[in-house]
Amino acid sequence: MSPVLLITIGGGLALILLVVGLVLSIRGERAQLEKRLEQYLQDEMEADELRRSREPGALQSWLDRQVERTEWWGGIARGLSQADLRLRPAEYIALRFLALILGGLVGYAFGGGNALFTLLGVVLGWMGPGFYVRLRRSQRLTQFNAQLPDMLNLMVNSLRAGYSTQQAMEAVSRELPPPISTEFRRVTQELQIGIPMEWALENLLRRVPSDDLDLVVTAILVQREVGGNLAEVLETISETIRERVRVQGEIRTLTAQVRLSGTIISLIPFVLFLIIYRIAPDYMGQFLRPENRVCGLGMLGTALTMIGLGYYIMQRISKIEV
Repeated sequence: MSPVLLITIGGGLALILLVVGLVLSIRGERAQLEKRLEQYLQDEMEADELRRSREPGALQSWLDRQVERTEWWGGIARGLSQADLRLRPAEYIALRFLALILGGLVGYAFGGGNALFTLLGVVLGWMGPGFYVRLRRSQRLTQFNAQLPDMLNLMVNSLRAGYSTQQAMEAVSRELPPPISTEFRRVTQELQIGIPMEWALENLLRRVPSDDLDLVVTAILVQREVGGNLAEVLETISETIRERVRVQGEIRTLTAQVRLSGTIISLIPFVLFLIIYRIAPDYMGQFLRPENRVCGLGMLGTALTMIGLGYYIMQRISKIEV
């Protein structure tokens, strides 16, 4: 297969993925609000008409029926929500299969038709979207936790000015930047369509699994049950969270070298393997020769295990709980 043809195929698949991603993003933003409104719509005729207008295709319906009852499906939906990706689980799975095909073609082209590189491309293509979702979820959670002290200060000032708890949350959704404003805007929208505050805050915790937020939500719910001065409680929590964020920032600064070293050291063997294979494919191909296959695969498996174990240990060393 010529390089020009491979580049053309890869470019076409990349363009298809881009178009599909844009279309699904627009559809997902619309579908999320419609789904919430649908649950509380009193007029059954309007609800049926709305559901018919959003009727999925045959392939998506079949995929939904196959996996919607599994815990895996719920985990995918929860992960997409925590990463703030406007995709349905079925659409996300479809994108992963497209990435798998694209990764296989790239591995085939890079390895000159070698089965090992094709398989490696397939694996990386399948794992890529999942890695992106986890990375985006982690970054979003870090940003959310960093904004919590400012959110609490705004709520405290709003409560002392005579606002109710819901009005204080609306002020947070208007005044602060994303992602915290986005999440509290969802909370206020749920409250406006009749969802109890306890349920709305529990939904918030599912979308943002933060220990600091759990503390805030618990304080709000306890105050609603037993009463008390919520402003003073939130002010105390704000000081505690602000100090914790400061300490965590110092720890991340001190351990940055260890985390970066672990990542670089773990990637060096893979980069060297690919470079040497391109320079001398016969030399690296000794691992997969029929007479050396058992020993070669054992050596590769041992190397991968040791690399993964070393990376895990270095990351755990640099992870200090506060």
